[in-house]
Amino acid sequence: MRRRSPSRRIEAAQRVFAVRVRYSGAPSSIAAPMSKPDSNAVSSAPLSHGARIAMLTVAAMLAFAGNSLLCRLALKGTQIDAASFTLVRITAAALVLWVILLVRGGGGGEPHGARRGGSWVSALALIGYAVTFSFAYVRLAAGTGALLLFGAVQATMIGYGIAIGERLAAMQWLGLLLALAGLVWLVLPGLAAPDPLSSALMIAAGVGWGVYSLRGRGQADPVAATAGNFLRALPFAAAVAALAHAHARFGFAYAAASGALTSGLGYVVWYAALKGLKPATAATVQLSVPVITAAGGVLLLGEALSARLVASSVAILGGIALVVLSKRH
Repeated sequence: MRRRSPSRRIEAAQRVFAVRVRYSGAPSSIAAPMSKPDSNAVSSAPLSHGARIAMLTVAAMLAFAGNSLLCRLALKGTQIDAASFTLVRITAAALVLWVILLVRGGGGGEPHGARRGGSWVSALALIGYAVTFSFAYVRLAAGTGALLLFGAVQATMIGYGIAIGERLAAMQWLGLLLALAGLVWLVLPGLAAPDPLSSALMIAAGVGWGVYSLRGRGQADPVAATAGNFLRALPFAAAVAALAHAHARFGFAYAAASGALTSGLGYVVWYAALKGLKPATAATVQLSVPVITAAGGVLLLGEALSARLVASSVAILGGIALVVLSKRH
């Protein structure tokens, strides 16, 4: 048997003594030498809960605005058609959400975990939104489309609340009428008015997204439900794209980014942010999406910012803000 050196025996005795002292209630500084302060301790400290929620919310709003910008960029600057864009977007989002479920162990790590989430009704609302969204952006500017979309989303959700008996205060009714007036003014015929058919398609997309959002409330596992809805929507997207024959490398790249990043990951980030947001706050922050989209359209796509769009934006967003923020008495 090999004998240990004296230095190693001394080190072993010190460790035994340290353990005995620690369990005898002596200060830990006796048991172990004083460690040097970590210079990175402050920088590595975790973010506060409020800061984390704020960052997630900003990321989600940028993702929602990115959907409009990527769609408009693909349809305006490449040869991809709206149906193919929708198919690639839905497919990319489904794949990303599927991977997220597998990584986190959703559904026991089985592919069927996503299939158990969601519903066919929600999938129909999702594909209805996605198809009309893409076809509307063939002729709509990014900011105008986002304004119509989120105006219709909020109108759908507020209308549902009224239908099930939710009572609005006088200030909320005023805000609703102001928002509707701004929406009507935006689509009235004129030199600066957007294409009527495209406007109708985008409003239909907003209704579809509003229905999808309403059906998603209270989901025990929102990520699995979203993955299941995207998987169910795939056959419908493929059927729509079967009539399209145009192909474009950059167009498909934009569609994949819209699906994987601004749809798939964007929805996951949004669900994480919702855990720390009150309902009124969650509804209010979405009103920033048309503004972000319009700014992105001007900076990235070279789109014009008309006075009519600005005035309509103020009326619609201000009216919806009154509805959301006014307290019922």
